Order: sequence, then structure tokens, then C-alpha cells
Amino acid sequence: MIVVAGESLIDLVPQGTGALAPLLPRLGGGPYNTAVALGRLGARTTFCSRVSTDGFGEALVDGLRAAGVDTSLLQRGPEPTTLAVATLGADGSAGYGFYAEGSADRLFELPAAPLPSGVRALALGTCSLVLEPGASAYEALLRREAGRGLFTLLDPNVRAGLIPDPDAYRARFESWLPYVSLLKLSEDDAAWLGGSVEEWLAAGPAAVVLTRGAEGLTVRTRGGAALDVPAVRGEVADTIGAGDTVNAALLHRLSAHGALSAGAPAALSALATAAWADILAFAARAAAITCSRPGADPPYATELAP
Repeated sequence: MIVVAGESLIDLVPQGTGALAPLLPRLGGGPYNTAVALGRLGARTTFCSRVSTDGFGEALVDGLRAAGVDTSLLQRGPEPTTLAVATLGADGSAGYGFYAEGSADRLFELPAAPLPSGVRALALGTCSLVLEPGASAYEALLRREAGRGLFTLLDPNVRAGLIPDPDAYRARFESWLPYVSLLKLSEDDAAWLGGSVEEWLAAGPAAVVLTRGAEGLTVRTRGGAALDVPAVRGEVADTIGAGDTVNAALLHRLSAHGALSAGAPAALSALATAAWADILAFAARAAAITCSRPGADPPYATELAP
């Protein structure tokens, strides 16, 4: 089983150009999208978060269940659901403004008990590691479960508009790295954070996967493996959820290669270049499907069958 922890929210996606274009509500949030993508791929997945009991929250829970995602670790509350207003560039790239004050997902509390023994990986990231008080609870979850030997994936998925003190966040990000097995981030994230892949690998992760948009994906490992895989070309409706789909595809394919284990750093470092080529190519195909349709709408396993 894979546990994805973090926020769920409603993306308000413009249906046209201009500030007054109609907005279509879509289920979203980086961790939420990752959990749904994993469920659609057929992975046993649990979503760990706090979700509102309002109408949007009920729709979010319904979306998890429709994807086959377990909801037993959900916390529920009457606080409103976070809203993210998307703006789309000419190339389909998305920017966001957030309405998150007092919302349910930022009031997440650390579960009293460790994650169940059958869990093989924990994935975290995005707004959930920024917005307090929930950010500290998610951080505590990362540290606790990594300390128990669990495979961890971190996707910072930086939303600069939510970060009041960039230098403090960068220092906090660096403090997470010793607890991270696989760091996945975009070129934009890497530029904003200001570090290098070599520095991040030295700090803890066994592997770093960098997404480069239309240029594809890159992996570098502590064991010295280095590989670039091209993107899959196709029509782009928008890029919403593409990075989250990559997270899910990486975890799903790493599991197929037996790399989700208590010995996470050694397992990742031992992966052959051919295995990484298969993993990254699978992620590229999955992301291309997500980009081909509006909003975060990740692919099903049948769409990725050979």
C-alpha cells in the first residue's frame, strides 16, 4: 500500500481568456491528484489528510472512492475547502492563487498511531508543507515514518505566493532531505529553491527526478546513475496535474521493480539504468495523457497498457 498525505482542494479553471472568464470547479490539490492517479493505475492507495464536510469536501471524497483510494486515514471537519484559482498560459502552463485561510486541509493533525505495517511508501508535498499548523504535522509524519524505514517521496511543488519567508522555507526544505528517499521536483522548483541536484543527493535522497516540461525527465542517483528521457509529444490542453501524475507513475513503476522497501536508499541506488529508463518512460507517457485533457484528469491503467 502507498499512503499519500497532503491537501485536497478545488481548482477553479478558466474556460476562456480574460479575468472574467467563467471558472469550472475541478477536484485537485497536488497530493490529492497523486492519490487519484495511483488509484487509477491500480495501486493500493490510501489518502491521509483533513477534508471538509462541505459540498466540495464530499465531492473530493467521492472522487477518491471512485478511483479506488482508501479513505480510512481521512480526518473530517466543518472548515471550508481550499480554493485554487488557476490562470493558464498560452502553452497550457498553470499558475494559481489560493483561498486557504481557515480551511480544513491546513488543520491536519499527526495521526497518533504509525502508518499500518502493510504500507510501503509515503508521498508528501505542495501546499501541505507550507500552511500551518498542518505543515508541522505533515513534517512530523515524514520524520516519524522515515525514521521507521519507510520509503518516502517528496515533491515540493513550490507555490511561491503561499510562502511568506522564502529563505526560511528553503532552510526547512533542506531539513527534510535526510528523511527523503526520492526527491521529485520541476525545473522551476529547482530554480526557485536555488540548490543543485548534487547538493540534494549529498543531503539524503537516494535519487532525484527532475521534470523538464516538454524536454522530458531526468534522474540522478547517489549511486551515480544518470539518465534523460524525452517527453511524449502530443496535444496539450493544460499542464494541471501533470507533475502529480509523474509522482504516481514513479511510485507505481518503482513498486513493479521491487524498489519500494525498507531499504529504500539501497534499493534505489541498485536500480539498473534500464530499470530507470522504463520507470521514466512510463511517467512521461502518463503525464502526456494528463496534459492532453483539461484539469487534473490522470490516466487509467488501461490507457497505459503496452
